[in-house]
Amino acid sequence: MKKAPLTYLLLLIFAGSMVLITSCKKNFGETNTDPSVVVNPDIKFLLTFSEDKLVTYAYGEYVWEYMEQLWRFTQHITSDPYEITSNVNSRYSAFYTSILPNLVEIRRQIGMKPDKDAYRNMAAITYILQILQGIKVTDMNGSIPYSEAEEGRYDSKYNPVYDSQDTLFTTWISELNSAISDLSGSTTDQQTYGTADFYYRSDWVKWIQLANTLKLRIAVRWENQNADKTREIFQQVMSDPNGPINTDDAQLSYVNKNYIGISDINYRSTRYATESIIKFMKASNDPRIGIYFTPNDLTASFKDSLAKYSVTAPSFIDVNDPLIQFQGGPADWTTDPARAAFLSNAFPVGPSKYFLISPINRYLFAPRWNRPTELDAQYTEMLVSNAESCLMVAELIEKGYAGAVDTKGTAEDWYKKGIASSILTMNDISKTAVSTTAFTDDGSSVIDAYLNNSEVKFNGTNDLERIYIQEYMNFFRNMNEGFVLCRRTGYPKYGSAYYGRETFNEAIPRRWWLTDPGEVNRANWNAAMSDQGFTPNAQDVPTLSTQRIWYDKNAPDFGGGQ
Repeated sequence: MKKAPLTYLLLLIFAGSMVLITSCKKNFGETNTDPSVVVNPDIKFLLTFSEDKLVTYAYGEYVWEYMEQLWRFTQHITSDPYEITSNVNSRYSAFYTSILPNLVEIRRQIGMKPDKDAYRNMAAITYILQILQGIKVTDMNGSIPYSEAEEGRYDSKYNPVYDSQDTLFTTWISELNSAISDLSGSTTDQQTYGTADFYYRSDWVKWIQLANTLKLRIAVRWENQNADKTREIFQQVMSDPNGPINTDDAQLSYVNKNYIGISDINYRSTRYATESIIKFMKASNDPRIGIYFTPNDLTASFKDSLAKYSVTAPSFIDVNDPLIQFQGGPADWTTDPARAAFLSNAFPVGPSKYFLISPINRYLFAPRWNRPTELDAQYTEMLVSNAESCLMVAELIEKGYAGAVDTKGTAEDWYKKGIASSILTMNDISKTAVSTTAFTDDGSSVIDAYLNNSEVKFNGTNDLERIYIQEYMNFFRNMNEGFVLCRRTGYPKYGSAYYGRETFNEAIPRRWWLTDPGEVNRANWNAAMSDQGFTPNAQDVPTLSTQRIWYDKNAPDFGGGQ
């Protein structure tokens, strides 16, 4: 995992000035006369700004979307249910104000250079970055401006069309293919971003692998609408000699000691493990259990205390459980209020009080939470992981999409590779956060034991479900992808003997909303709402839970996997 150079992060104010000073102006021609606007920026710094904003814009997204909504809906955690507020969907505004503008400007600046061909690769990766965020934006919004999104700044066009998801996917695959083609060419005459590209430092092969993994993200989203496209894209990716991300050093990771992480990790509520995730992690002896969750107050002396004071433990506590320190609460509190009561109340035994339900490991998300500022703890965000890439390959092979293409391994091979990478990566993230780790060596013995666990090994019966659940376990820290997985597959599914989704009586919104943009673009907005079958401006859960985005229309209900 690579660190974001502090030198460049300190230059972000300069880097963003080209675009952000003018983001609220309609007459972008003013940049030609306003002395406060940088008109000839260093394109390296423009890239640094957009790369940084891919992570740092999302502070509020973690609080308002992930921790209070999506993370509960996937049942990775249980927490107080809160209303959905207008604070959600910062992904949308960030795309158009902090990420996309500089990337478009980089290409414009390159286009004006007399030796522009020497900047071919520098231009190519800007498409990969904007598509990375674009996928995330359409995930919760459906149709969005893209093909005409930046024409206001250069062509005074302030009413961009809202491209449908089918159009977006088609466009993005074409742009990713073009970027891969450019990056695959000769590099002897190519300029680079150097360390200003703090993700890959202009390692073009890694950028190609990222582009291919983004193609896989699109492929799995397209499946419920057009499985032929899924097959076509998967075979393209696996035919590429560079392939998708398949090593840990090619992961798109952001590591920064100076970014404090989600310091409001306990905002309005503590987040706890669910019964279902703890049950499965115990059954499979998952080494990530202590990385994901904080032990409760129960120790070996708890059983003795019960006997001493003649107290009976709650029915859900097995006093002989070797992992008694990890307990989950109900995903929906209404289904088991007696157990849910222990989320906020301690269990008294004589003079002692024990909190029984295990919270999330808050240091994993906020390394400096309640800690001295001098602590050498670093925040890590894994935007696109090797584990995700490998497990998507395993999923698509298992579904039969490979055809005659050489996938360089079976579904089981990729499955094992993905699991191993997930465990190693989560251990590394926790280590950089100065938190609990599963091992201090190379982890091979721990990983081998997990891969050979009967709950993890392929068994020829429910192998696809096993792939889904390992994708689910890996997405503990990538809540958007976790939500998309559960929404597109219906897994974890109700009634499964392997990993069952818990009863959940709360309606789940399957999208966010885009409000009326005003007179200048109301016609295009209305057309997009009508085409998608959306009620304009509706922000209520009953509507958001029934009116689906295009690629979600044929997907199963949550928990309704086949």
